[in-house]
Amino acid sequence: MAKKRIGILTGGGDVPGLNSVIKEVTYRGSEYDCEVVGIRRGWEGLTHLNLEDPASRARYVLPLDRANTRTVDRTGGTFLHTSRTNPAKMKAIPEFLKGQTFTSSESTKDGVTTTVYDLSPQVLKNIAGLQLDYIVAIGGDDTLSYAAKLHEKGVSVVAVPKTMDNDVRGTEYCIGFSTAISRATDAITRQRTTVGSHERMGIFRVFGRDAGYTALYTAYVTSIRCCIPEYDVDLDKLIDLLIADKKNNPSNYCLVVLSEGAKWVGYVPQEYGLPDAFGHRHKQNVGESLSEEIQKRTKDETIVSDLTYDLRSGAPDFVDKLVASTFGTMALDCVLEGKSGLMAAISQGCFTMVAIPDPKLGPRKVDVASMYNTERYRPSYANKIGLPIFLTRA
Repeated sequence: MAKKRIGILTGGGDVPGLNSVIKEVTYRGSEYDCEVVGIRRGWEGLTHLNLEDPASRARYVLPLDRANTRTVDRTGGTFLHTSRTNPAKMKAIPEFLKGQTFTSSESTKDGVTTTVYDLSPQVLKNIAGLQLDYIVAIGGDDTLSYAAKLHEKGVSVVAVPKTMDNDVRGTEYCIGFSTAISRATDAITRQRTTVGSHERMGIFRVFGRDAGYTALYTAYVTSIRCCIPEYDVDLDKLIDLLIADKKNNPSNYCLVVLSEGAKWVGYVPQEYGLPDAFGHRHKQNVGESLSEEIQKRTKDETIVSDLTYDLRSGAPDFVDKLVASTFGTMALDCVLEGKSGLMAAISQGCFTMVAIPDPKLGPRKVDVASMYNTERYRPSYANKIGLPIFLTRA
C-alpha cells in the first residue's frame, strides 16, 4: 500500500510553471512510494465528481505517474486544466446532487441578490472516496482561500502560490510572475518601433486588479511610467509628464503601463459581465479610458495595447521553472513530514514554508512609500541595498 495518496489540483487563472509543480510532486512522490492523483478543473473536480459514474471519474480524476508527467513541464498552462470554482459559494448544484440539502446563503451586489450553496460536504465526501491523505492546491488568493477552509475542516492541505499578479500574502514571489514580466518587457520593446514610427503615446494594460506588482516591475525594467491600484494619480499631472516624455524623446513618443485596477482621482472603474465564483467581474479597459482622456486634452494620438492574457501564455522562463520545481519538492517534503496548513514561499529571499494566508486579509499590496515614486509616477529606484532579490518583503 502506498505511503501517502496525494490529490493535486490547479485553480484560477493559468500561469507558466504549473506543470513543473505537478511533475515534481509526482516524480518525488514516486521515489517515496506515494500515489499522486490529478484532480482536473480545480475545485470543480471535487464538487462535480460523481464517484459512482465512470464517465465522471474519467473527466475529473487522472492518476499521475512518471510516464504521463515526463514532458509536461516543457509547456505552459496546466495540463490538469483549471476553473474558477468556489465550493463554499456555488451558484448551482450539480445535477446528480439535486434533491440533497446543502447550506445556502444570499449575497447582494449591485442590487442583484444571488443564492449560493456550500458544497463542502461533497468535497469532503469525494476526498474520502478517493482515499486521499493530502491535497496539494496550486493557486492564487481565491484558490488558496478555499484550501485554508479545508485545512480548518481537518483535511491535510499543502499550498503552492501562483499568480502573475504576485499578490499572495506570505511570499515575495508567486509562480508566473517572472514570465509575465519577461513577456511584458518583450512586447513593449517590440512595440516601441510602431509607437515611435507614428510618434504617438503608447499605453499598455496588464493584469493587477488589486495589486500593482506586474505594472510596477514592468515599468522598472523598461524605464517607463506606470499607474497602480494602490495610488490614485492626478490625471492632469500624468498627462503633463507623458507630454514631457514625448517631447524629450528624440523619436517623439512615450510609453506608460497601467494595472487593470489603476485609477486616477475622480475615475470610477466600470465593471461588466457576470461575477465569477469569487465575486470578481471584468473591469473596463483603463487603457482605453486613459486614451480617451489624453485625446480630449491634447492633440496627441495614442496606441493602446492590452497585454493581459499574452503575459500568462507560453512556456515558463528560467526563474519560474526553478521556483515552480522547488515549490513542488517543498510541498512533497511537507507531505512526507505529515505537516498541513502550510504554503511554499520565498521570504527574505529564501525558500521557506509559511501558514496558508488568512483569506480575510486579502491580496498583498505594493508598499507605495518604498516602491512607488508618487511625484514621477514610476518605480522607486533608490535604497535597494539589503533587499531580497525581488525587491520586496513578504
